[in-house]
Amino acid sequence: MNPNQVLCDAIIEELHQCADSEVVNGMSRFGIQTSNALGVKVPVMRDLSKQYRKNHELAELLWQTNIHEARHVASMIDDPQLVTDEQMDRWVLDFNTWDICDGVIFNLFGIIPLGWKKVNDWVCCEEEYVRRAAFTIIAKQAIYEKKTSDENFLPYFKLIIQYSTDERNFVKKAVNWALRQLGKRSHFLRLKALKTCDILLNTTSPSARWIASDARRELMNEKIINRIKH
Repeated sequence: MNPNQVLCDAIIEELHQCADSEVVNGMSRFGIQTSNALGVKVPVMRDLSKQYRKNHELAELLWQTNIHEARHVASMIDDPQLVTDEQMDRWVLDFNTWDICDGVIFNLFGIIPLGWKKVNDWVCCEEEYVRRAAFTIIAKQAIYEKKTSDENFLPYFKLIIQYSTDERNFVKKAVNWALRQLGKRSHFLRLKALKTCDILLNTTSPSARWIASDARRELMNEKIINRIKH
């Protein structure tokens, strides 16, 4: 048998042993789709993943199980250098809940150069979690891409304005997240974010107005302003 299949089966067995129905109930309360969930806490999954890092084939096998926690582990152990354009497009279509979307972006897709390209590829897709993924990448990059010039982030404000009218809960929250993180990146981008808020507040879209008012509240907070480094 394929050695990685043996490892995959062992990981699934261990995840089942760590399953907790109370965790599943808690996931439901946070709006997480739990039809394929076992109820394993994130620290447990992270600890489990440490011994399997950078195993691309194993990550694919885990993803194909369709088990919620196995897909989280897959994103934690995959080798970023082996992730392909095709894989990203295939996995993103499997996103069926916000925590898988955000987890895969933060653990894997958002840390590779292809992530920048996927923003424009995915933002125009109608699927809720595909569009959320695009804005989650923006938020992730705004937080962690410290050496990237602020000018590289300017085109994202147009995307925020364009898709701020999407009323779906998990899209509008991601658009809001992206706007807030861009604004907290630097004083220069904070001013751009506030101008974007002004534009959105002058629309008739309830979603756009909510995004703007919530982001503006945070970006006008004195403590937030003082934390911005440049």
